[in-house]
Amino acid sequence: MSSGRQIVIQKQPDEALSKHAVTLVSQQIWCWGRDILRSEGNWLLEIGFQRIEMPPEERQNTSSSVYSLTLPNGGEVVLRGYGIFYGDKRYGGIFLPRYEFLPLYTTVSTLQSPPWTKKDLPELEFPIESQIPDYFALVEGLVDWILAYEQDVVEQLGIEYRRFTLSGWDDGNRTVIAAEEMIQEWSVVSTALRDGELLN
Repeated sequence: MSSGRQIVIQKQPDEALSKHAVTLVSQQIWCWGRDILRSEGNWLLEIGFQRIEMPPEERQNTSSSVYSLTLPNGGEVVLRGYGIFYGDKRYGGIFLPRYEFLPLYTTVSTLQSPPWTKKDLPELEFPIESQIPDYFALVEGLVDWILAYEQDVVEQLGIEYRRFTLSGWDDGNRTVIAAEEMIQEWSVVSTALRDGELLN
């Protein structure tokens, strides 16, 4: 009899759901940028993120800081405009690019240096068969962390705050997921991962 994880791997990913997840990730990264610029103070710093300033020699290539949060699992979340690194010492790490819901895997759970550009990331690949359980645990862990982050934003800052941060995201061309729907949509992504409807 096949295990639940084997069934998950054998299913075909839902293309529309994958596209929706990309939209959700991109919007989330925008929200983190707004949370940094919050008029009452940088929200990421308030909840424990470390801001790493760019060295002068890198400033001609990129202009933003790196934000890193150490996690209880011994790993970290690292936020950049081009994507998200998520590590867990039990499983390794993944990098989720901003414009495709296709995380890549590494056995490294914490970055040795700030990822100013993609070249600063460790070698990332699709997981081999023996790494698939760790890979899925990491992807699910990242999505659950984002879901909890948004729940905290609403509980502590209010839904009006999240609505305000999204006002600049709506430029008339982008798909906008309403502030009231973000938590539910991340929950849908979390469930889809566990049901094998995303990735394979």
